This record gives sequence, structure tokens and C-alpha cells, in this order.
Amino acid sequence: MKVAIGQDSHRIDDENSVKKLMLGGVEFQEDFSLVANSDGDVVLHALTNAVSGITGHNILGKVADEMCRNGIVDSEMYLREAVRFLEEKIVHVSISIEAKVPKMSPKIDEMRKNIARILEIEEKNVGITATTGESLTQVRRRKGN
Repeated sequence: MKVAIGQDSHRIDDENSVKKLMLGGVEFQEDFSLVANSDGDVVLHALTNAVSGITGHNILGKVADEMCRNGIVDSEMYLREAVRFLEEKIVHVSISIEAKVPKMSPKIDEMRKNIARILEIEEKNVGITATTGESLTQVRRRKGN
């Protein structure tokens, strides 16, 4: 059994009204997005980092930057690239999200379903929890999600 923890964060972008906010591969209808050369999906980026921690093949950074230069900005593709190096199949993931906005609970089931599809596991094996961080971190000051 191999276990890993992945983390990611991006600053909020209030200036880009065209770019959509993506979390867990799901579009959120918000008036902001996240600063990134990709879609900025911090949930899929954290999963990609966790998988990279297991395989030793870092995807975010040089590999993802090259993918972006080639027009691939969908974070699902970065996660798929990371999974390609796994020797065993993923059996379960647990995701903890800290964000003041957007409200996560209405989209958690959709995110679980999408992540299960990407990882080719059952939806019941994708756990997602969300917290506002009790106003103790930069999230409270709207510095990032």
C-alpha cells in the first residue's frame, strides 16, 4: 500500500472575467477564477501532486508547463499523465478543500463523480470534505483558494 498527500494553491483572479473557475474538473459559476497558466484546478493539481509523490515523476512544473505551451490547459490531462506512471491502480482518494468561496457542498457530488471517472474507481471511493478554515488562514483575507 502506498499513501501520499498532495497540496496546491493559487491566488484568486478577480480581473479575468472570461476564465472559468474549475475545481475537481467541475465548473463553478463565480465572478472570479484562479491565477494559473492552466485552468488552475487546485483540486486536480493536489491529486496530481499526490500521485507524483508516489511515482517520483513530477508532472506539475516542467511537464505541465510544456503541456500548457502545447495548448493543454485542462488539469484532468495532468492528472492522467501522473497516473500513467503508477504501478498499481488507485483504490481510494480523500480530498480536503479549504475555501471561503465558492460554496463547495452543492458541487461535491459532481466533483466526486468526475474524479472517480478520471481515476477509474467507484464514486464511493472518492471522499471530499470542505472547510472555510475557521478564518485562520489567508483564505479569510481572500488571498487564495
